[in-house]
Amino acid sequence: MRLDATRQIGLIPAMTDSAALKRAAAARALDFVSDGMKLGLGSGSTAEAFVELLGARVRGGLNLTCVPTSERTAQLARSLGIVLANLDDLAPLDLVVDGADEADPQFNLIKGGGGALLREKIVAVSATRMVVIGDGSKLVKKLGRFPLPVEVLEFGHATTAARISEAAAALGYRNTAIVLRNKDGAVFKTDSGNVIYDCAFGAITDAGKLATMLSCATGVVEHGLYVGIAQTLVIARASGVKVKERAE
Repeated sequence: MRLDATRQIGLIPAMTDSAALKRAAAARALDFVSDGMKLGLGSGSTAEAFVELLGARVRGGLNLTCVPTSERTAQLARSLGIVLANLDDLAPLDLVVDGADEADPQFNLIKGGGGALLREKIVAVSATRMVVIGDGSKLVKKLGRFPLPVEVLEFGHATTAARISEAAAALGYRNTAIVLRNKDGAVFKTDSGNVIYDCAFGAITDAGKLATMLSCATGVVEHGLYVGIAQTLVIARASGVKVKERAE
């Protein structure tokens, strides 16, 4: 899979801080939204910047129906007057716009740092197109600098983590750190009531093989590897915003 030539959208010389970069990418992603769309709304700080900008367009008369990927996103969207619906009533979606923790040159992603990976992926695969927004730090040569989130059932979760470790070792990932996610002194729970293990595999040599292994591990509900799902990357740097399109 190769990348089409990138297109530089605009120069923003003074744009250096992370929040400004996220907002610039989110603003460019609005160009993919048209009236009457069925739209998936991602989770996380970058996706929230997009939702905030989208809310202003809705107040200006843009007609949309949206599906949120988390309770936090749903609350924000409602506060901005964005119409929400259930995925089962709306799918297939025209578009989903979301952030990512990492993206490689093949458009494989790591997502789930915010803890909404299950619902994010369900919405993403229910959309005709996925646009990923972020700053330049999200682009990596190989995935794995960011620990891969894996959502597992709470029941027997430690045994599930052990199976993940054993299966990863069989693929050559032998010095892994698999850590149960905690927040505010307690085990983190997803919106679906599951727990997350953050898996530091190191450089991921074959995202497809690792994704298949994780999907087959008993007790795993979902993982944060996106393989062949994202079509468009919108990346903001101090020099400007570029759009990259995946070529099949």
